[in-house]
Amino acid sequence: MKSKLLVIFTTCGSKEDADKLARLLVEKRLAACAQVSGPITSFYWWEDKLQEDTEWQVKFKVLASNYEKAECLIKENHPYDLPQIIALPVERALSEFINWVAKETQGN
Repeated sequence: MKSKLLVIFTTCGSKEDADKLARLLVEKRLAACAQVSGPITSFYWWEDKLQEDTEWQVKFKVLASNYEKAECLIKENHPYDLPQIIALPVERALSEFINWVAKETQGN
């Protein structure tokens, strides 16, 4: 049976914070891969004001079985009071890629 794969998304206000989170989850083997992209521009409501900020997005490739640990580690190390932590299921992926993710994150 194939392992279920997720992509977790978060955003950070600096490239340094995004890189830190990416490295942390890969080092802890909760994510097999993390990609930092940006800068991006985000628009959102916060404390009754429309905000416009430059952010960096981080995408983590994780097994669904590691989601709770990954979410906890992101939340504990994220600089935002309320970080975006969203996981989307991967409907289809190259089976060898899924196997690689499983191999690199096994035991977590």
